[in-house]
Amino acid sequence: MAAATGETQPAKHQEVGHKSLLQSDALYQYILETSVYPREPQPMKELREVTAKHPWNLMTTSADEGQFLNLLLKLINAKNTMEIGVYTGYSLLSTALALPEDGKILALDINRENYEIGLPIIEKAGVAHKIDFREGPALPLLDQMVEDAKCHGSFDFIFVDADKDNYLNYHKRLIDLVKVGGVIGYDNTLWNGSLVAPPDAPLRKYVRYYRDFVLELNKALAVDPRVEICQLPGFFHSLSAASRMAIKFQTFLQGFPFKQVVRLYLKEQKRNEIKGDEDVCQGSVRI
Repeated sequence: MAAATGETQPAKHQEVGHKSLLQSDALYQYILETSVYPREPQPMKELREVTAKHPWNLMTTSADEGQFLNLLLKLINAKNTMEIGVYTGYSLLSTALALPEDGKILALDINRENYEIGLPIIEKAGVAHKIDFREGPALPLLDQMVEDAKCHGSFDFIFVDADKDNYLNYHKRLIDLVKVGGVIGYDNTLWNGSLVAPPDAPLRKYVRYYRDFVLELNKALAVDPRVEICQLPGFFHSLSAASRMAIKFQTFLQGFPFKQVVRLYLKEQKRNEIKGDEDVCQGSVRI
């Protein structure tokens, strides 16, 4: 034992990485073991364990976030949703399990191979029919959908956990896509805590590179009169909802902020008042 040897045992997480802002590993583990794991559906547990063996497992959604997304989707009675950035599909599975039998998810990712890691589990869970997976960059597809007026306001919920350098580009399009009262979730909006780091702080190259793009998104949301925002650093990743109003959540993976969601509640009357940049509302997607 550590007490006998004088050594300090490292904190351990059964979860794939520490994705909480909590400073105590023990407290985070308590949350997982008390509130999360006992209620985690078996298919999600299986997918979480499979994903943990993948070399890129830091990209996965944490179990506590998956639980939150599932609850949120049920609270807003979501039926038509979109996910940009799928990886192995843990958050996708959480969404699919929360939707009604005729619910739909438009799932966009540049890597189908990763998605197929989780696909057998998704199929076994009986929810694969709810998912329309499209491989490739999201922006061209969003632009196509934007041209169809019937797509505007057609999504109840959107979760974005993808390339941070396109977050603002996504926002400019998704703002038209999500319905009034809908939800958009943006991941990583506190980005490893680097947003308040001094200029000379020793940051990893990729953290420093994407930092400015995350700052750009947060700044844009803060002054966008069509949305209300409330950033809640706390337990998992982050999300954005539209009533169109926004809430952001942040999660860290052992100091690595992994998921953030922003809830955007947009006010329909504001939409017609916005002139400004033509790119602000360029598109939306519909299944």
